[in-house]
Amino acid sequence: MTTRKGLHSDLAVPPGEYLAEVMEEQGLARAELARRSTISDTDLAAILNGTAPVSARIASQLAEATGVPSNIWLGLESEYRLVVDESETRNLKGES
Repeated sequence: MTTRKGLHSDLAVPPGEYLAEVMEEQGLARAELARRSTISDTDLAAILNGTAPVSARIASQLAEATGVPSNIWLGLESEYRLVVDESETRNLKGES
C-alpha cells in the first residue's frame, strides 16, 4: 500500500502469533503462562487466536512473564490493528 507520506506495509504480525513463538522458544505451555502472568487462560486463548487485543495491562503482564518488553507487545498490537482497519476500510470502498 502506498500513502502520501511514503510506503506502508500491509503485513503485520498479530500479537498472538508472536506470543505463540515466544511461548515455543521459552518452552511455555499456555497454562504455565497464565499462571506466571495472571492472565486468564480464556484471555490468553483469545489473544493467541487473534480475537482479543493486547491492552496495556495485558502487555505489562506478558512482559513480566516472558521478558519481552511491554512496548513490543503494544507496538505489535497497534500496528496489527492499524493494518486490519486500513484493509477493512479499503474493502468497504471497493479498493484492492
